[in-house]
Amino acid sequence: MFNAVARGRATASSLFRRRLLPQTSPKFITMAPVNARQQSTLPAGYKEDHAKGAMLRFEDSLPRLPVPTLEETAKRYLKSVHPLLSKPEFDATTKAVNDFVAPGGPGETLQKRLIARREDPNVRNWIFEWWNDAAYMAYRDPVVPYVSYFYSHRDDRKRRNPAKRAAAISTAVLEFKKSVDSGSLEPEYMKKLPMAMSSYEWMFNCSRVPKKPSDTSVKYPAEGNAHILVIRKNQFWKIPHEINGQQLNTSELELQFQRIYEKAEKSAPIGVLTSQNRDVWTDVYQRLSASDVNKSALQAIESASFVVCLDDASPVTLEERAHQYWHGDGSNRWFDKPLQFIVNDNGTSGFMGEHSMMDGTPTHRLNDYTNELIFTNALDFDNPNVRSSLPTPTPIRFELSAELKTDVEAAQQHFARQIGAHELRVQAYQGYGKGLIKKFKCSPDAYVQMIIQLAYHKFYGKNRPTYESAATRRFQQGRTETCRTVSDESVAFCNAMADHSVAPEQAQKLFRDALNAHVKYISDASDGRGVDRHLFGLKKCLKEGEDVPGLYKDPAYSYSSSWYISSSQLSSEYFNGYGWSQVIDDGWGIAYMINENSLQFNIVSKGLGSVSLLFSILRVY
Repeated sequence: MFNAVARGRATASSLFRRRLLPQTSPKFITMAPVNARQQSTLPAGYKEDHAKGAMLRFEDSLPRLPVPTLEETAKRYLKSVHPLLSKPEFDATTKAVNDFVAPGGPGETLQKRLIARREDPNVRNWIFEWWNDAAYMAYRDPVVPYVSYFYSHRDDRKRRNPAKRAAAISTAVLEFKKSVDSGSLEPEYMKKLPMAMSSYEWMFNCSRVPKKPSDTSVKYPAEGNAHILVIRKNQFWKIPHEINGQQLNTSELELQFQRIYEKAEKSAPIGVLTSQNRDVWTDVYQRLSASDVNKSALQAIESASFVVCLDDASPVTLEERAHQYWHGDGSNRWFDKPLQFIVNDNGTSGFMGEHSMMDGTPTHRLNDYTNELIFTNALDFDNPNVRSSLPTPTPIRFELSAELKTDVEAAQQHFARQIGAHELRVQAYQGYGKGLIKKFKCSPDAYVQMIIQLAYHKFYGKNRPTYESAATRRFQQGRTETCRTVSDESVAFCNAMADHSVAPEQAQKLFRDALNAHVKYISDASDGRGVDRHLFGLKKCLKEGEDVPGLYKDPAYSYSSSWYISSSQLSSEYFNGYGWSQVIDDGWGIAYMINENSLQFNIVSKGLGSVSLLFSILRVY
């Protein structure tokens, strides 16, 4: 059976390569540190303020997110919806767009307001507050599975013991925390330009807090809150990671984790409350925090540097691990914390992140850094010295009324329904990776996006709106913009691959055209010239009582931003998986990793047949 599958993969893979590959394609945007000489040749306008520390030294001189012209957004928007609509639908959308951007039309007024907001010296990024609220804080669906994401770590064969594994991870994370807290962390760069690093300030000692109509985030100072939150058997523990001004070494942390393993008792799953609908959790949070004991417990949780979840599970397969890190049993977590490191009884480990104040790139860097220190033994993990005065970990207690116990039971049932409605599948393909793709002069990201488009076309016989995240962090407080993957070029390519009368040379040309179109769109989006954020910002400029322009009432507007595929990629030789949920019930969440010699897909849907789509992807690559 396995040989047959392997033969099927090889046949599909070789067909795809043979029909489509050699010639040239633009390289995809990459992020990498630059050296001192390159820093000295930054474009005019970039200034280093060393008083802010290395991490934030460029922050005030980063350019502000631009506001594209109405004309370029109109042109780009119409191009993006053209492959999704019938001719009558496209004609209607064209009229709506032309009416919107016409001289004296509503777009002109809204554009002036948006530009005025951008030029306001008190506004660093015109979309930052609007987007954080609309996309995250005011979003009422539960954090898990809709706002959270996970990474699955490679196995550490030196540390099968979970207490040892947790101690090594904590030691490495604390090393990273030092550089963030001190501001000495070096910035990241895109196209040799420094990127916004302000979101790193929301990495440690903070938490999301439920509130109506929109959640908030709370940030505690590092000083006075030097403790790790540990959860074992649903019970919360507080481990100070600094005693008398000295950080605990790895052996001391291991002892503390071992003590928790020995003392933890099965407790009421308070953490499952954080998996509830945000309005429900807000009401429960108010009841929970009415007690002084519970208020103190909540503060200890929310102020913790980060979370280590010691799960009583032993996942083996990639899918078992994905489920464990994505959601676990819903109880041994505090889903409102941005950093949760999960360690299982068999020593496997992973990470779960909460998305509201940070995108994936900062936590990707943190996890890569943590694993690199461990696998290269770059720190003194083997120091055997343990202080005799080390205090035992402190349990964090809650008081539960009968009503709160009912709330916990309701949250458990809600969590079971939410997660039970989803299906997740993982495929790790070892045949080739970005090393070979680059030899074909292809952008690895665009290449895999076309694999996904072709697989979806094989599955449904058509293409639908697809989202890929594009980073806009080269601007002040920058986060993301949408890359609309479906284009006239990608659809032409998929149609050609479904038509065996099309010559291989023509299919190859269409493939190249699709790659080039994708690279151009994502490059434009990263430069702040996407469609979705601009149209969102213009709509936000409407004043109370003003009519909503026809463009926003046009069915194409909502359809073209209904993400039937929500996708993103990362590369890490230290991960063996990552993923998240779909964003609409009829859609797919597709996370993919492009490593040097492998490709990996994590596919999530609500009962749409993740196995079948995975098979379609296998047939393509």
